[in-house]
Amino acid sequence: MDFDFKPHRQTRRRSAGNNSLRHPSLGLSRPTVGWLIAFAAVMGLVLSVLVLQGRAIPALAPVETSPAPPPVPEASKKVIESSIRSGDTISSLLGGYFSERELMALAERSRRVFPPSDIRTGQTYKLYVNGGEFERFEYDIDREEQLLIRKDGESVSVSRIPIAYTVKEEIVRGTISSSLFEAVSQSGETDALAATLTNIFAYDVDFIRDLRAGDSFQALVEKRFREGEPAGYGRILAATFTTQGETFTAFLFKNGNRPFSYYNAEGVALRKAFLKAPLDFSRISSGFTMKRFHPVTKTWRAHPAIDYAAPTGTPIKAVGDGSILNIGRTSGNGNFIKLRHTNGYETIYLHMSRFAKGMAKGKRVRQGQMIGYVGSTGLASGPHLCFRMYKNGSPINPTKVKAGSTEPVSRQRRSAFHAAIAPMLARLEGREVQQARIDPGNMPTSVH
Repeated sequence: MDFDFKPHRQTRRRSAGNNSLRHPSLGLSRPTVGWLIAFAAVMGLVLSVLVLQGRAIPALAPVETSPAPPPVPEASKKVIESSIRSGDTISSLLGGYFSERELMALAERSRRVFPPSDIRTGQTYKLYVNGGEFERFEYDIDREEQLLIRKDGESVSVSRIPIAYTVKEEIVRGTISSSLFEAVSQSGETDALAATLTNIFAYDVDFIRDLRAGDSFQALVEKRFREGEPAGYGRILAATFTTQGETFTAFLFKNGNRPFSYYNAEGVALRKAFLKAPLDFSRISSGFTMKRFHPVTKTWRAHPAIDYAAPTGTPIKAVGDGSILNIGRTSGNGNFIKLRHTNGYETIYLHMSRFAKGMAKGKRVRQGQMIGYVGSTGLASGPHLCFRMYKNGSPINPTKVKAGSTEPVSRQRRSAFHAAIAPMLARLEGREVQQARIDPGNMPTSVH
């Protein structure tokens, strides 16, 4: 549309009277346009002030909304840590999280891995619960393994896994004033370390008869930590024991396909056919003699035995591998066990308070295995062990037996043996060793 910039005169007069204030494009009068501009300016100023003051701009029309849902609480996690008590079973511990049918299936599955009936009083366990739901169950089978029952979705797995330890190697030293236990305690260690040392040197040292004040020991020991807390000892990698001027050495080594064992610095096995004594610590109350006054019968008679005085309940160990030839009780011997060994040797253990679990005629026993407990049954004036040894049917003095060693390190492994014990010997002697860990090749996690 074209605009006429030269309208007729008559038209201009009419416009002047009626349309002089209208905006040419909006069709609004000029006063109206001016009012709108002023109103917009005022509203802009008000909005600017509200924004600067942080105040919300009121909605023109309220909109109804539903309230926001409350936040979902995070699932609570709980760890129940305790020890097995008398009467506890896996079913009783997990019964609140599984149905009876599920527990039966779980027991059957566990039986193939670790029989649930084998859980023992005093062993520790952990039960993990997440939001009231079972997550996993950990039970310490022994010092090396634990039973793990774990729920993953709808399935439950059962397995045996090694216990995770952090291991630190340390040198432990001590000097004896009265007993090995006291010396170990004074060095800041526990009785468990003393017991292990006696087991290592039990073939060469009679810890009842041989110890003297001034004797000494040192050991390269693995100390275990579990979740940052001390968790006992692992392996004794090497040790020395000096008594009455003679030093005995022990180095842990695997001789080919044979079991791990201890050898001296020349590669000779420490293990012999017989232990020096059937008790760890005690005192000899009566020695081997063919004429002794019996404290009960008040008569003189032969005593072809060694009597070890010890508290009732002290564990008694088999001095060598063998089988139970006889087991039972008589009025004179009380509770007794007779073992048959190789090469015509027999040993008898008398006056026991009770037998170890599983002992029966014909059963094979290992050297160092516990077979019973000290007592005073039969003709005994007090708790002690009467220990006897025979060779081809004739009584012999157990303290005089010269038992030969088992096989030495093989010729093929001799170089590997010396290479393995060199850093251990250096540490025992206080010489610097440029390696963080000593491990003579595929060694076990612990030695008992």
